Amino acid sequence: MGKNNRILLMIGFLLIVVLMMAACSSSSNGNGEAGADSSSADYPNKPIQVVVPAGAGGDTDRNARITAEFLSEELGTDVVVSNVGGAGGTVGTKQVLDANSDGYTVLAFHNSMIINSLLELADFNYEDYELAGANVQDLGNAFIVHAESEYTDLNTLIESAKEKPGEISIATETGSFTHLQLLAFQEATGTEFNIVDVGAAAEKVTALLGKQIDIVPTQLGLVQEYIKSGDFKALGIMAEERLEGAPDVPTFKEEGVDVSFDKFFFWAFPKDTPQEVVESFSSALENVANNPDFKAELDPHLINPAYMSPEDLKTHFDTLTEEYKILHENSSE
Repeated sequence: MGKNNRILLMIGFLLIVVLMMAACSSSSNGNGEAGADSSSADYPNKPIQVVVPAGAGGDTDRNARITAEFLSEELGTDVVVSNVGGAGGTVGTKQVLDANSDGYTVLAFHNSMIINSLLELADFNYEDYELAGANVQDLGNAFIVHAESEYTDLNTLIESAKEKPGEISIATETGSFTHLQLLAFQEATGTEFNIVDVGAAAEKVTALLGKQIDIVPTQLGLVQEYIKSGDFKALGIMAEERLEGAPDVPTFKEEGVDVSFDKFFFWAFPKDTPQEVVESFSSALENVANNPDFKAELDPHLINPAYMSPEDLKTHFDTLTEEYKILHENSSE
C-alpha cells in the first residue's frame, strides 16, 4: 500500500471515530428521547425546577420552598423554586403542562387548579398532569380585617353587608381559592360584596394595611404576625374545629355560617413523565411529610404535614371538583 493511501486510510478512520463520539455525546446530553430515557434510569441526576404559579411571599411559595429544602436532601440534588405568577395561577400551570416530561420540571400548587378550570380561565385541569402527591394541608382559611375595622365578628359583617349590598369591599384574585370561598360565603349568608381583584396574597396584605380594602380572605398563618402586632384581627376560620395554634379564633360554623374549606398543596409533572420518576419523587415527598423536622418547620405557620399518594390525590381532586361545581352553579343562578 502506497504512502498516500495509508495517510488517507488513517484520516478516514479518525473521522469515523470523531463522528461516533459526537453521536454518543448527542444521545447522552441532548434533549431528545434517548436523553430522557437515560436520565430516568438514575433520576435525579441534575437540579429539579419547581414552578410555583404565584408570586413570592404567599403561602404557596412558602410551602413549596420549605418542602423543596427537605426534598433536596431526600433526592440528593438541588430542588430550585421558580415563581411564575399571573392569571390566578394559570400562567405557571401552563408552563409546566408544556414542559419536557423528563422529571426535571414539577408543579407545586393547590385547590385553585380546580377553580381555574371551573371559571374557564384554563382549558386544562389536574387530569392533564402526572400527579405526584400532596404533602401539606392548611385549615386556617380566614377572614381578616384591619384592627380599626368596624366589624368585630362575622355577625356584624353580615348585618352590615345586608344593609348595604355590594358596598363592602372584599379582596381576591380571580380564579383563586379565595374567590370560591367568597362565592360560598355569599350563598350561605344571602349577602353581596364588592369583590375586588387586588392580586395575590402579598398584594392583599398591602391593600388591607393601607385600608384600601375592607376584608381579606387569606390563610391565618400568613398574617399572624400582623395579628400579634395589633394591625389585623381575624373574624373566623373556615374549619370544622379551632386551630391548636390559634385557639382564640372561632370557626365560621361557631358563628352560624356553615362554610368550611381545607387547602391542600400538591405536586405534579407534565403528562407522560416516566412512572419510575413520578414514584421516586412521590416516595421522597412521603418521607418529607413524615419527617418530624418538617412538621416543626410547618407548625409556626399553623399548617400540617398531610401526605396523599397520587391515587389518593386523584380521588380527592375528583370529590372536590364535584363539590365545587355545585357551589359554582348555585352561585351563578
